[in-house]
Amino acid sequence: MQLKKWNLNDQTDPVSQLLASLVHKQSWLPLVWTEIGSETENVKQVLSQFDLKLVELGENELGFVLPISAWPTFAARVKKWFGDDQHLLSDLKVLEEVTAVYWQAGRFRFNLTKCPLVYGILNVTPDSFYDGGRFNNHSAMVEQIEKMVAAGADIIEPGGQTTKPGHFVEVEPEEEWRRIVPAIELIQERYPQVAIAVDTYKLPVMERALAAGVDIINDVDGFDIPAKRQLLAKYSNVGLVTMHSSRGHEYKNLTTGMKAFFEENLAELVAAGIDQERICLDQGIGYAKVADGYQDFAMMNNLGELKEFHRPIMVAISRKGFGQKLFGLPKEKRLGVTLIAETAMYLAGGRVLRVHDFEETQQLVKLIDTIKSSYWELPGHHEQKN
Repeated sequence: MQLKKWNLNDQTDPVSQLLASLVHKQSWLPLVWTEIGSETENVKQVLSQFDLKLVELGENELGFVLPISAWPTFAARVKKWFGDDQHLLSDLKVLEEVTAVYWQAGRFRFNLTKCPLVYGILNVTPDSFYDGGRFNNHSAMVEQIEKMVAAGADIIEPGGQTTKPGHFVEVEPEEEWRRIVPAIELIQERYPQVAIAVDTYKLPVMERALAAGVDIINDVDGFDIPAKRQLLAKYSNVGLVTMHSSRGHEYKNLTTGMKAFFEENLAELVAAGIDQERICLDQGIGYAKVADGYQDFAMMNNLGELKEFHRPIMVAISRKGFGQKLFGLPKEKRLGVTLIAETAMYLAGGRVLRVHDFEETQQLVKLIDTIKSSYWELPGHHEQKN
């Protein structure tokens, strides 16, 4: 038997084009199962477990559309039922690579389709919007890093310069580096299994962080000048988080404008010699011209539109001002609404969750992944296929 991707993108058929666009946006995988022969009933039995609409495309040929979230369970079931078909098993490996979105981030190459990332925020500034002043002494910083690692944070990001909405005080690069270097050194020494990101828009801080061996640079200005792009090109494996911001302008059409930004931004980064696999996208929620306005909700809603870039998408909304706008919640009471919004964006395809609350986010990911990959099969039923 064979299992291959179903090509729905018939450019001469408007309906096919519409369906292809919908499939991509919804993270569905269109598949065709061919050369079924005598296994037809068993194949239909397996597919029926996934609540799929089957289309008979020809003799011994079935078409269907599988949610990518169902892929791990689907692949495991196929192996259980048809584990002696080496051709089919080979097709599964090929399709797994087709669905994968990789992020090369320094010492790590993450498969975001297989495993999302919990990206921990460590603000070591006195004035960050949520936790300013909480971790800018050494003992508090050490304790927080230990908690993040114990909770399973994949990435820890020290930040020494706030960019919160409204007025913020810009610090000199030397001061910003002084704030974050103890955290970098501590993580490198004690927790080599954790990737280190640095949140900075300043070129001198980027230079020092890269020389120190960090894995990721996160720039709220989207690597906006050639010198930044040239610098990152020299470090061939380091990951980039490139952020869209509209603090300086407004949009007639938000989705069109955001996609145009990332098209140009990615083109500039690639032209500088930066492999696209190194790049993660951040919509910039909280960085609209009107701080904490309804543009933030529109960005939460249109995240799926960015999946056409086939890059990891960051969910960076932890404790932000939408909780104040809708419910009048102070920062310390925004965990619940943060988790709800993160869940919506996670389901839409945001696979890098940048958060303050690590244990709760790990619970979110585990629960949603368990639900979305659960399809009932009577225990032992596959053993009766013959």
